[in-house]
Amino acid sequence: MGSTAAVTASAAPGAPANIVAARAAAQQFTSFFLQQSFESMFEGVGSDTLFGGGEGETIYRSLLLQQYSKIASQTGGGLGIADAVQREILQAQEAQ
Repeated sequence: MGSTAAVTASAAPGAPANIVAARAAAQQFTSFFLQQSFESMFEGVGSDTLFGGGEGETIYRSLLLQQYSKIASQTGGGLGIADAVQREILQAQEAQ
């Protein structure tokens, strides 16, 4: 889902590998959550007959929503979900 380079850039310089990995997992979770939310939002929206609609539009809409969710999770539009998930991952690692 999210690229490792983008995640590394969002982590503090010199951050330990486990923090970078936790951030990557948190952003991937956030991206997936947002994609599911976006798909639910667009579920009732019909095809646009101007561009032909059909299966092609359905597939490309899914890809568009996937990109929207990736961008939102990387730019902080995930409503703080990634921060909460990252904290939980790090706490779980500390408990082991």
